[in-house]
This record gives sequence, structure tokens and C-alpha cells, in this order.
Amino acid sequence: MAWFKRTDKGIKTSTAEKKDAPDGLWFKTPNGNIIHTRELKSNSYVCPDDDFHVKIGSKEYFEILFDNNKFTELDANMKSGDPLKFVDTKPYSSRIDATIKKTELNDAVRTAHGKMNGLEIVVACMDFNFIGGSMGSVVGEKISRAIDFSLKNKVPFLMISKSGGARMMEAGFSLMQMAKTSAKLALLDQAAIPYISLLTDPTTGGVTASYAMLGDFNIAEPGALIGFAGPRVIRETIGKDLPKGFQSSEFVLEHGFLDFIIDRRQLKARLTTLLNLLNN
Repeated sequence: MAWFKRTDKGIKTSTAEKKDAPDGLWFKTPNGNIIHTRELKSNSYVCPDDDFHVKIGSKEYFEILFDNNKFTELDANMKSGDPLKFVDTKPYSSRIDATIKKTELNDAVRTAHGKMNGLEIVVACMDFNFIGGSMGSVVGEKISRAIDFSLKNKVPFLMISKSGGARMMEAGFSLMQMAKTSAKLALLDQAAIPYISLLTDPTTGGVTASYAMLGDFNIAEPGALIGFAGPRVIRETIGKDLPKGFQSSEFVLEHGFLDFIIDRRQLKARLTTLLNLLNN
């Protein structure tokens, strides 16, 4: 009966010889669908099984929007100072240095100009990985300078917001950026240069209360959290349960704060069509 008996018992492969799948090879959506990261990238970081929009940053948005991923970055080396010498669990300056090292970003927004389907465009895109995409002095200054570039060259401006709100470590300096960017956008309006605001998940706080909601067209990605205070804060303040889907982009659209919701896979084509209509 030796034919059904194991002659060599046990697993003989040493631990050193085992091969594991590299980290990040697969992505699992909140609905449980699994997709290879290569397929996800080719699908504009949207899962085709459930249309879940993966949270991405400026690197990915620039890849999606700019022709052949060719662009010229503006003010790339600008970094935050520490005007208030702020300290919480650690000094603000140390927090900035650690975040720069971790994310390889200099602050929570990157600005660039290039071509999108042959059309000149200036894009400012926020990165949530940099201290929650918080709006500090550098964010306001870089957006303002990008608007100046649009004004000087008469090029449409696209703002992609993704933020937890104002950067509290800069206190009043951060809040001043709301007025600063809004005033710059007023100049863009006077010059009749198109400004499109794209709200992504999440867009909250002072960003929502300023430049994110001042577009000639305010558009958003599906399922994005959009609001001023977070749902938990509002619920605890008013002591009531909130409506289902409260502060989702679909809810905000239904109540008149958005012009339309755009699937990221159609973003470049829809923006091109919109700009062609505005330029005619």
C-alpha cells in the first residue's frame, strides 16, 4: 500500500527560499473587490467592478490630465516656515521635516502648467498625505502664484481640492489664505479666464469655505466627502442623526452646490469639452 503513502514528509522549502507577493501588488476596495494595481492605474485609479475611486495625489492626477505626463512645475521648492514657533506633541518645524521626508512632497499642494488634449492649462492639486492636505501659508501662496501665471498667460485654471481644512499650527496665517486666494480668483473672473474647481474626497473646512467653492464650474468625484465641519462634529453639536449620505458629493449636488459629478475616467475628456465650450 506504499503507493498512497508520502515517502518524503514535511515541507522542505526553507524560510529564506519562500517568495511572497510584493506589497501593494493588489488593491482591495471597501466593497471587497480586488484589483491588480497595474489594472487600477490604467483605469485612472478607479475599480471597474464597483466604480470605487481610490484616493490619489498630485502625481497621479498630473499623470491623468497632462498629455504624456509632460508639465512644468511651479514653485516646486517652496516650504513652510514656523512663524509662531508652534509646538504640540512635537515642534511644527520637526513635523514639517518628517512629513517632507516621508511623502517626498514639500507641502500640501503642487502647481504646474502644461497641455491637456492640446489645450494649455494650469493645475493646482492638493495632497492629503501632507498633514491631511491642510491649508497653510505655502498652500495659499502657491495657489495665488499659479493664478498669477494663469492671468499673465491667459490660461484656464483648474483647482483639485483634497483637504481636512486650515492648518492649525499656523493659526491666523492659515486662515488668511482663504481671503488671499479668493481675492486672486476675483481677478481671474474679471479677466474672463475660466476657473474650474474639482472637489475630491475629502474637501472640508476652510478650503471648502474659500477657493474650492468659487469655480465658474464646481464639480466633484463620486462619493466624495464635501462640507465645512465633519459629520461627527455636526452630529455631536446638534444632537441629531444626519440624513443618509449627508455631505457626499451626490447629496451636495442634489442641494445645488455642485454643477455635476464626474467619473475620473472621463475627467480629461469632459474638462477638455468644457474648456472648448468656454473658449468659444
